[in-house]
Amino acid sequence: MSEAAEHHGRRAGAGRAAKRASRMAAVVSTVPFITRKIPIYEVLNEEGLSLIEHNADTVLEEVGIDFKGDAEALAIWRDAGADVREERVHMPRGLCRQIIQERAPRSYTQHARNPARSVVMGGPHTVFAPAYGPPFVHDLDRGRRYGTIEDFQNFVKLAYMSPWLHHSGGTVCEPVDLPVNKRHFDMIYAHMRYSDKPFMGSVTAPERAADSVEMARLLFGDAWIDPASGKPRTAITSLINANSPLTWDATMLGALKVYARANQANLLTPFILGGAMAPVTVAGSCTVTLAEALAGIAFVQLVAPGAPVILGSFASSMSMKSGAPTFGTPEPAHVLYAMAALARRLGVPFRSGGALCAAKVPDAQAAYESAMTMLPACLAGTNFILHTAGWLEGGLAMGYEKFVMDADQAGMLQTMLNGVDLSENGQAMDAIREVGPGKHFLGCAHTQANFESAFHTSSLADNNSYEQWDAEGRLDMSQRANAQWKRMLNEYEAPPIDPGTDEALRDYMTRRKGAFADSNV
Repeated sequence: MSEAAEHHGRRAGAGRAAKRASRMAAVVSTVPFITRKIPIYEVLNEEGLSLIEHNADTVLEEVGIDFKGDAEALAIWRDAGADVREERVHMPRGLCRQIIQERAPRSYTQHARNPARSVVMGGPHTVFAPAYGPPFVHDLDRGRRYGTIEDFQNFVKLAYMSPWLHHSGGTVCEPVDLPVNKRHFDMIYAHMRYSDKPFMGSVTAPERAADSVEMARLLFGDAWIDPASGKPRTAITSLINANSPLTWDATMLGALKVYARANQANLLTPFILGGAMAPVTVAGSCTVTLAEALAGIAFVQLVAPGAPVILGSFASSMSMKSGAPTFGTPEPAHVLYAMAALARRLGVPFRSGGALCAAKVPDAQAAYESAMTMLPACLAGTNFILHTAGWLEGGLAMGYEKFVMDADQAGMLQTMLNGVDLSENGQAMDAIREVGPGKHFLGCAHTQANFESAFHTSSLADNNSYEQWDAEGRLDMSQRANAQWKRMLNEYEAPPIDPGTDEALRDYMTRRKGAFADSNV
């Protein structure tokens, strides 16, 4: 290739990159959470759903659920009419469902410090949030390594700058360079300072949940209490995992009670690995998931009637050769579809994940396994999709390139869920009349008026000729994603925050950190 041709190719590539950046900038501040306009996909009929509900009630009544290490929880269940035998709670058939349907809200608003970023959980709405919990991070430059607080802050910034992610998430990666018993302060502060989207709180100890609530109170200031209800606004949605099978432990229950009593939302999620934490069958996994979720959600309502809740489902299959979790397979998708329908019948919002994969790097395996979990989550009518962006290695690693690749696909899915435009402009009858038979639509007035917004355009995909791709360096998508996340961080500007609020948050963190010694437990 000649030097002139190479120079032209680079200029053309730069021009296209600038146009893509301009399109992205135009939507960063305006893309809301999703209100779906396409039908929900169902895999089970009334008979099938009723059967799983019946079986879940049988599990609650005959097998029971362990509430470990929490005497208060056992007393609460005893007062509610359950049969408590040591730490095992047997719930009469229908008790949990009755409690939930009488008390739990069908949807709720999670307030962001920027009101324009607040999201509605439930109903026809879908909220995308980043991956949660990986101890490692990965990028093309440095490979796999333990996460740090700098990585945590970077992912919060990337989520803030990604127009298709509506939520800042929670533990986007573990900052292992900080003490275990104090890192929650820096993580919560990062969400509050480097983003103005909604976020999740700490659940690894009740006192860390209490710190999360207090920091949220400081962040919201005078707006913390809703004058209509007299309760705190729901500013935190936090992940409370069951210790599957059929166990809720003291750590999770302690955090749950802190959030429920402060009117903050609990996301109750059984963590199911088929063949290990539940039977290998789809119906069996759904039965265990529903039984655990019913017990957890009902307990929230016994602790604080009306406190916001989400029914979560995280189900993966397992290699029966090695015991390793597998992703993108059909059976977990069937569980997801069924659990979404069961949540709707119960009358509470539903959560699932996400762009899940077992791939170690952002390769073809990562792409197709992620697509095979994200698409069912969207078609099922999921309200809160955790792990939308960044997930690698079965959740052990948060990938920089994977993050922006997943976020790009989230934009595609948002357009799909927005449905078909049947407005006068969408029908395009004026264009059809103008062009008529045998001509083309490229120059007609309708095309000229709509060409910038006619089709959702990926910020990463290369749709140019082979020659153009060759001239621009023969980059694959992960290499383009590598450049994009670096560019995003370089262009990042923090959302404004009241200096007094920021000072109060920092002061609280300093005082609390100084009140106890560092620990790695």
